Amino acid sequence: MSRMEVKISGFGGQGIVLAGIIIARAAGLHDKKYVTQTQSYGPEARGGACASEIVISDEKVDYPLVEEADVLVAMSQEALNHYLSTLKEGGTLLVDPDLVPEVPEVPGSKIYKIAATRVATNELGRKIVANMVMLGSLVHISGVSTNKAIKEAVRESVPPGTEGLNLKALEKGMKLAREVADEII
Repeated sequence: MSRMEVKISGFGGQGIVLAGIIIARAAGLHDKKYVTQTQSYGPEARGGACASEIVISDEKVDYPLVEEADVLVAMSQEALNHYLSTLKEGGTLLVDPDLVPEVPEVPGSKIYKIAATRVATNELGRKIVANMVMLGSLVHISGVSTNKAIKEAVRESVPPGTEGLNLKALEKGMKLAREVADEII
């Protein structure tokens, strides 16, 4: 990896920014890469558009924003519609199919349907950890961080007392990514 650009998008309240911060922490502090992380919000406190951009490199980052995402995560239809144009040709797209029902064809790209919200709600009993399920899938699919580093970053970044649930959600996401690897569209 010389430079990897990742954009995680959705709506406010889904933990999009936290997921970006965790990736940056894992890659920068634990994997010893150069990292920048930025975020943007819509004007609403909850429910508005939200994105987190992470640039990871083996060399100093000369420009901190994502120009062409190697990996785009969309956890809402609005986010996909808004940010799909930032996915580079041949990039990787992860979508939550329960929140992103309309996924257009993206020639040359790999598209993974990760049912993060469904798994968080039905298997873990907490919809709020859907971001961690998606994060686990993102790490497994993209190699954006090592498993050891991402787990340590989760432990350091989530509220005290929730580490176990968040790590379990991360593991579920990694497992889910292994299961859907054969179902790339």
